[in-house]
Amino acid sequence: MPREAPYRALADVLRARVLSGEWDVGERLPSRARLAEEYGVGRNVVQRAMDRLIDEGLLEGRAGSGTYVRTPRERLRLVRSRHHERRDGSPRRAGTSAGARPDLRERGRADSWDAHSQVRVPAPEAIAERLAIRPGDLCVTTHYEFLAEGHPVQFSASWEPMTLTGGTPIVLPETGPLAGKGVPERMRSIGVVVDTVVEIPRPARATPVHANLLGISAGDLVLRIERTIYATDGRPVETADIVIPDARRAVVYEFGVER
Repeated sequence: MPREAPYRALADVLRARVLSGEWDVGERLPSRARLAEEYGVGRNVVQRAMDRLIDEGLLEGRAGSGTYVRTPRERLRLVRSRHHERRDGSPRRAGTSAGARPDLRERGRADSWDAHSQVRVPAPEAIAERLAIRPGDLCVTTHYEFLAEGHPVQFSASWEPMTLTGGTPIVLPETGPLAGKGVPERMRSIGVVVDTVVEIPRPARATPVHANLLGISAGDLVLRIERTIYATDGRPVETADIVIPDARRAVVYEFGVER
């Protein structure tokens, strides 16, 4: 059996000490040098172990001061359900669907947002592949910033091919007669029926841009969801990258069961 990495083993020990209350909230932990001596490991092992606990939200590093026990922060649920869709095409909270489990209801849901669209944006290679178009083909891209009680909780960047929506009343998702109605309803108005949403969640680190928009630090853990929406004929009609701060939101997927 492979031996556990030393920094992971040390992180487990330090986590247990923190959770047992050995150090109070706001109290500074011993220095890296002291912990390295206590456990007979290198300082780099101690640093990686502390970084792991910082990522988990148990500790916080203060420049020039040290590492401290962090005030616990509740991770609110963000429920992604197959039943309904929101303005940006993402599923509504489970609490709005019939028969949804009460314990899956989302608290701290986004109550406001800002959206900005650009037209005739050439598709980067990765986006073009997801939309089954050629790199450089023109798209409409829309950036969404979602807030809950004034705090940023989600960012998303959506892409739609202009060969599909160009020249129609729905070319801009947040303006026109169907502004904010979501991808399925907008597409239905031009004769395109949506029947499949594919989401690929991946852990990632916040880029400087995302950190600035979400009010977190560059390098903090985020959940990046790559979402693509398909029409009944198999055509991708929209793809989006959704970024959610890991420390603030626990993403829960809810699926109905066919009877």
